[in-house]
Amino acid sequence: MPYTTEEGGRLNNFAREPKVYQAEPPNNGQKRNYIFLGIAATVLVVSLIFVAFSVSNAA
Repeated sequence: MPYTTEEGGRLNNFAREPKVYQAEPPNNGQKRNYIFLGIAATVLVVSLIFVAFSVSNAA
C-alpha cells in the first residue's frame, strides 16, 4: 500500500487509484437494449400506478 511520511513520523496511507480509461459510445445492440429496458420500465411504472388507483377506488 502506498504511503507517505509526514512531519513527526506519521504515516499517511492513500488508496490505489483505478486505471483511467476513455468510455466508448454504445453500439447498436446496446442502444436497442437501452430502448427495450426504457419501455419495460415505463410499462412497469404505469401498471403500478394503475393498480394503485384501482385498489384505492375499490374500497
